Amino acid sequence: MWWTYALASAVFAALTAVLAKVGIKGVSSDLATAIRTVVILVVAWGIVFFKDNPADIFTLQPRTWLFLVLSGIATGLSWLCYFRALQLGKVSQVAPVDKLSVALAIVLSVVFLGETLTLKAALGALLIIGGTLVLIF
Repeated sequence: MWWTYALASAVFAALTAVLAKVGIKGVSSDLATAIRTVVILVVAWGIVFFKDNPADIFTLQPRTWLFLVLSGIATGLSWLCYFRALQLGKVSQVAPVDKLSVALAIVLSVVFLGETLTLKAALGALLIIGGTLVLIF
């Protein structure tokens, strides 16, 4: 089932790039990111209220809060940089560079999470890096 969600994520990420490129014309990339964030906030909390139990928020451990907040900061910074890059560059160049995050995530998962770097994952990361270089140069 994870594969279905991952594929849907890729489709929505692709739409995000194209829609954002059209949407940021004539507006600050920071304002565009803020608007996008408000929409995401409303959608995410709507899902929690209709699907999950919002009271679970009071049972979260401090460690969970810390890493979710840090993840949120990283996401926000990523979006700010992404929107600025889209404003300055072509989607066909910005999107592949952004997807270098896949290769970086593989490396970081090995270094910080102790995940095993398989030959398949290493080769995949190298192919992503190579593909990105082909697309941007």
